[in-house]
Amino acid sequence: MTHSDTPGTAEAAGGATSLSRGLTARHIRFMALGSAIGTGLFYGSAAAIEKAGPSVLLAYLIAGAAVFIVMRALGEMTVRHPISGSFGQFANRYLGARWGFITGWTYAFEMIIVALADVTAFGVYMGFWYPDVPRWIWVLAVIFFIAAINLLGVRVFGELEFWLALVKVSAVIAMIVGGIAIIVFGFQNQSPDASGIGALFDPATGGFFPHGAEGFVACFAIVVFAFGGIEIIGITAGEAQNPKKVIPQAINSVPARVLLFYVGALAVIMMVRPWNTIGAEGSPFVTIFDGLGIPAAPHVLNFVVISAALSAINSDVFGAGRMIYGLAQQHQAPAAFTRISKSGVPWMTVVVMMCALGVGVILNAVIPEDVFVIIASIATFATVWVWLMIVASHLSMKRTIRREGLLPSEFPVPLWPVASWLTVGFLVFVVGLLCWFEDTRVAIVVGVIWLAVLTAAYQFAVGRSGKDRAELQDETAPIRIIVADDTPPGAR
Repeated sequence: MTHSDTPGTAEAAGGATSLSRGLTARHIRFMALGSAIGTGLFYGSAAAIEKAGPSVLLAYLIAGAAVFIVMRALGEMTVRHPISGSFGQFANRYLGARWGFITGWTYAFEMIIVALADVTAFGVYMGFWYPDVPRWIWVLAVIFFIAAINLLGVRVFGELEFWLALVKVSAVIAMIVGGIAIIVFGFQNQSPDASGIGALFDPATGGFFPHGAEGFVACFAIVVFAFGGIEIIGITAGEAQNPKKVIPQAINSVPARVLLFYVGALAVIMMVRPWNTIGAEGSPFVTIFDGLGIPAAPHVLNFVVISAALSAINSDVFGAGRMIYGLAQQHQAPAAFTRISKSGVPWMTVVVMMCALGVGVILNAVIPEDVFVIIASIATFATVWVWLMIVASHLSMKRTIRREGLLPSEFPVPLWPVASWLTVGFLVFVVGLLCWFEDTRVAIVVGVIWLAVLTAAYQFAVGRSGKDRAELQDETAPIRIIVADDTPPGAR
């Protein structure tokens, strides 16, 4: 990780001199809609329901509120400093270079690990239609496809994300509408044990808290993981056409997304089928499509999850690449990662990401499926760590604003500072849960080892210039004050 003190220049690579601001409001709005809709909703929600029953809806509301505050903290910093390195550079500036290094590389590594799982998932999904084709061929094909998309330019990336997000959003909305239709009109004679809102409180299935407080608490690890990836909205700021406008709009849509896509969708599912039969019947989405009498329900769902996997891989590559680009700008990654192509893409980061994903081809041939339990654990720990660093950086930024008399923020966190400290408490609570339950304890073990490795790397592999705090441009605009003019018209 050592490198020269002079970053590589775009000119040296024969390319542009800065990232291209090619992401429009439409791109970012749908990236915001689709960022939290993925495997965590389509399949992971069944595991959360199994642990908590109907009370999982309350868990999604609580976690959603915490995620909203995290995103508002990220948004406030992003509007002040609209840069591609996002929360990695914010941690560098407000917490210190060591914390920026650890946070940036933790996020980048998380994206690489999650992308490995996502390319494998893509191979599994394609095997549903083409069982005789070796999985590694699909993995290799999707790697080349995503590489091409990311190298063509950020606008192409934005367009692909727009259409893939549209598929996911449309599928969830169709599922909700279909579920309501089943409840109201009784298509295919839905389960007699689930008859609307009453099914959520039915004593026959244990009521709203069927497994008591322990079951309710146990589901939070899964629920928090489902929201992982939503922080990519902050990373888009360096390439958004009007970040001060579109980033706040995207972040403010978080509560509506939580209510519609998670609480709304899962509530409808549990009104159509008893919650304790959902895991046994496969994906919750199949339950709805089967209830509507759609014979091709598994194929419809497979198309949706393939779209979700493509979207996830695309976002993983984009997020990790831009984070590494920001680290290189701060001399905390090899200088070659600052090189930018003519289309405004940090192409070296894309190439390295593709090489990392190439490992997925080998993994699919030689490593058992159980290895991805560790992958999910790393991702869960990394998600909570990144969110904690976002809130901690924001708290430090607020102190800096007050101490140095800087301009007030244009997009402040609501209910400051109570909401921020409550969010910190919630995230620490989730870390405690990972330690408490045996099946998630591996996340803490892996996470502590990873942080120790990064601490050593910072100490011995980062040069002196990489240990200086980041100097970020403050783009906060002064608040306009309109003073009434009481001068009589004739005296002007």
